[in-house]
Amino acid sequence: MNPVRLDNLDVFVSIVRCGGFRAAALERGVSSSALSQTMNALEEALGIRLLNRTTRSVAPTEAGQRLLDRLAPALSDIRLAIAEVDELRDSPSGTLRFNAPGPAVDHLLGPLAFDFMDAYPEVKIEIVSDAAVIDIVEQGFDAGVRFGKQLAQDMIALPFGPTLRYAIVASPDYIKRHGRPQIPQDLVNHDCIKRRFPGGSLVTWRFVDGDDEIEISPTGRLTVSAAHNELQAALAGRGIAHVFDDYAKPLILNGRLVELLADWSPNLPHWFLYYPSRRLPSAAMRAFLDYMKSYDWQAIK
Repeated sequence: MNPVRLDNLDVFVSIVRCGGFRAAALERGVSSSALSQTMNALEEALGIRLLNRTTRSVAPTEAGQRLLDRLAPALSDIRLAIAEVDELRDSPSGTLRFNAPGPAVDHLLGPLAFDFMDAYPEVKIEIVSDAAVIDIVEQGFDAGVRFGKQLAQDMIALPFGPTLRYAIVASPDYIKRHGRPQIPQDLVNHDCIKRRFPGGSLVTWRFVDGDDEIEISPTGRLTVSAAHNELQAALAGRGIAHVFDDYAKPLILNGRLVELLADWSPNLPHWFLYYPSRRLPSAAMRAFLDYMKSYDWQAIK
């Protein structure tokens, strides 16, 4: 067997984790052809095929899966060793990778990361906007943002940002044409803009007034998967939207949207930023956590 380069093994793990050459190339900042050449060299050095390649997908062979199962924790240990050495530097450096749903990125993680990068110019940050529940360790992320009920037991979770609130909104034109709902039950007679989670389920609208709690399964002709599209439809007068207050507030203030059923809108729990409990955070990650704990969230409201 020919000598095997460690960086080629890391490329192999990236291709499998990203699900293909193109996504891995984008992540690593190189061309797909360069990664293909690297994989060819690795398979030639080992004398065995590691990937099954088709025009639509890439998947590890049996040998590739066995190698991957052993490599992933080993490479994690290597990265940890490098991070420990990095602690001896005068200032944190390296790359931090975060995975978070779009609303958390738009209103919390993005602004926080921008300010953190000003304070720590040697740290690079990659943010992937994704609402699906994933294994952040397996996918190569340093931390993620989700609601508490979505977190694995072996994670350290910290409250991230202020409490949340949903707003029910519609355009003045929609209200003029269809009327204004007075109670949540009135929504069944309206064209509500539905939103589907990555897992396939539809978002349920929840309302609270004192001791009364009501859940509505919205009805309507339009279904989207992102809050931006939901707002876009509401602004076009296509129905009633159910979005985080952070998205709706500027549009309510300038009169382009009207808030409905405000007295029924409950406060929600925090987002949580979470990271593996079994892994010592790098110097860059510890600096980020310290920065987050002292951050003025109201400054970005």
